[in-house]
Amino acid sequence: MTTTQFTHDVHIIGGGLAGSEAAWQLANRGIKVRLSEMRGSGEMTPAHQTDGLAELVCSNSFRSDDDTKNAVGLLHHEMRELNSIVMRAGEIARVPAGSAMAVDRDVFSAEVEKALKEHPNVEIVRERVDQLPEAGLTIVATGPLTAQSLAQSIIGTTGQERLAFFDAIAPIVHRDSIDMSKCWIQSRWNKRTEASNEDGDYINCPMTKEQYLAFHKGLIEGEKGEFKEWEKDTPYFDGCMPIEVMAERGVETLRYGPMKGVGLDNPYDTSEEHPQGRWPYAVVQLRQDNKLGTLWNMVGFQTKLKYGAQIDLFRTIPGLENAEFARLGGLHRNTFLNSPEVLDRQLRLKAAPHIRFAGQVTGCEGYVESSAIGLVAGMMTATELAGKEWTPLPATTAMGALLSHITGDADAATFQPMNVNFGLFPPLHEVKKKQRKEAYTSRAKADLAQWIAGTREVEPA
Repeated sequence: MTTTQFTHDVHIIGGGLAGSEAAWQLANRGIKVRLSEMRGSGEMTPAHQTDGLAELVCSNSFRSDDDTKNAVGLLHHEMRELNSIVMRAGEIARVPAGSAMAVDRDVFSAEVEKALKEHPNVEIVRERVDQLPEAGLTIVATGPLTAQSLAQSIIGTTGQERLAFFDAIAPIVHRDSIDMSKCWIQSRWNKRTEASNEDGDYINCPMTKEQYLAFHKGLIEGEKGEFKEWEKDTPYFDGCMPIEVMAERGVETLRYGPMKGVGLDNPYDTSEEHPQGRWPYAVVQLRQDNKLGTLWNMVGFQTKLKYGAQIDLFRTIPGLENAEFARLGGLHRNTFLNSPEVLDRQLRLKAAPHIRFAGQVTGCEGYVESSAIGLVAGMMTATELAGKEWTPLPATTAMGALLSHITGDADAATFQPMNVNFGLFPPLHEVKKKQRKEAYTSRAKADLAQWIAGTREVEPA
C-alpha cells in the first residue's frame, strides 16, 4: 500500500504503546489511521534499541495482574474489557512472573506491529514529524523523549515549557496513612487563600533537633540512583533541586529552606510562654495534591534516593511512620505537558482542539497507564468523528480516575507524572480500610460494565 493510495482520517504521531493502542482502537472502528514513527527512518531516541512499535524501553513488567486488590491489575481488567491490543499482545508474549504480568519484550513488540501492519485501516510511516499539524484530527503520543524539534513546536503552541530537563519528583503520601496525632494542619503565619482548607493548607510534621540531624545524615548517606547515559548531560531544573543536593550544601540549608519551622505553632508543644505552640526545630510539610484530598505531596522533597532508601528514611519523620506512598520521588529526563492546564477533559489541546495528546507525554507514568490513555484517546477521537457526544468514563474506574487526574483534578502547580493508584479514586469512607481495595475494584468493574452497556463508543464500526 502506497501513501498515494491511502487517505487517512486521523494522524497519530508516535508508535509507542499509547500511539499503537490509539491506532488499534480507531482502526477497529473503521477509521483510517496514518501512524508516524520516527524510528526506522534513520532516526533514533537515546533510550530505544530497535525500530519496533511498542518497544518496552525499561522493564519487561506490566506490574500486578491482580484485579481484585491492585489498581494496576484493575487497569489491566478494564483494558481487556475494551479490546486492548497491548493486553492482547501481552498475553501472547507472557512469561512467568508470579502474580505480576511480564512479557518477552521482543515477542510483545512484534505482535503489536504485526497486528497493526495487517490491519487494512492502518498505514505505518517511518518519518520524523517536526511540527504540530495545523489542521486534521491528530493524536500526539511521542512519549517522554519527544524529539527536540517537535518539543519546540509544542512549547510554541502551549506556552508550557515543561520539556527536556531533569524533573525532580516529590513523593506523594496517601492521606489516610498519616498519623495526625503527631501532625497538625496549618498554613505558615496562618496565611490562607480563598480556596484554603478551614485550618490551613499544609499538614505539618515537626522534628526535634536530634531527629533533624539524624534525618540530614540519612539524606547525605542514603543510596542514590544512577543516571542513565542519555540523562547525564541534562541540567537540573532550577525549581526542582533534589533535597539531598540541598543537604550537601550544609547542615542548616534545609532548615532555612523547605524544612523551616518559623511561623508554625506546634499544638503538641505548648507552654505558658507559647500557649498556641512553639515553632518546631524543623518541619516536613505536605500539601494537598488532588481535589479529593486523598493524596498529599511532600513539599520540596524531590529526590534521587533509591526507593528503598526513601521509604526507610521518610518513615522516620514524625507522623509518617506508617506512610503509604502513592508515588516515590525520582529524578529523570522527561517530556510532559502540564496537562491540567493545557488539555481539556477529552485530552484535546485547548489552544488547538484538533490535536489530542496521549500516553506519557500527558503526565501518566508506566507502560499500562500510557497504553490506557492511548486507548481512551482513540475512543474519544472515534466518537468525535462519528458526530456523537462522548460519555465520560466513570471516575470510579481506573481509567476514569487516571484520566480525571490528568485533565483537571490534579493541582497544576505541582503536577508531575503519576502511576494509577487508589488515591485517585473517589473515596469509600464508609468501608473499613482493610476492605477498601476490594471495594474499589468491585465498584469499578460494576461501573465500567454499566458504562459499556449504556454507550456505543466501545463498539467497532
